[in-house]
Amino acid sequence: MDLDIKLGLRLLSLHQAVYQASDGRIGHHLLGVPCLLIRTTGRRSGRIRTAALAYGRDGADYLVVGSVGGDDRAPGWLHNLRARPEIGVQVGRRRFAAVATIVEAGDPDHARLWRVMNDDMGGRYDRYQARTTRRIPVVRLTPLR
Repeated sequence: MDLDIKLGLRLLSLHQAVYQASDGRIGHHLLGVPCLLIRTTGRRSGRIRTAALAYGRDGADYLVVGSVGGDDRAPGWLHNLRARPEIGVQVGRRRFAAVATIVEAGDPDHARLWRVMNDDMGGRYDRYQARTTRRIPVVRLTPLR
């Protein structure tokens, strides 16, 4: 894993800790980027796992990207979603249940959702995709009513 990815992950870990400790009062934005928390169930451990992620919107749905900064390995939270797509989401102080749909590169909607996220994030996801041969998915988080 590249040094810049490692440093970025450390910053995100600190950001996540502040987001959680403040119950969303602090951390909804990181350097101007909107962030949410997802809570997944560990596929092997069965424990609740939390990840802070940049997000975009597609109608009522939230979008996140399984990039890990362009690392060749997919993030643990993505593996957890594959095993159990029912998750908890926190946006600021608001918490809700959601179902995650992984939109892979071969899916007809992937290109459109990728553009939404990439444009919202100043082209960062194109740069991440250029770092890896792994096809990075977009994940749609649909709130349950």
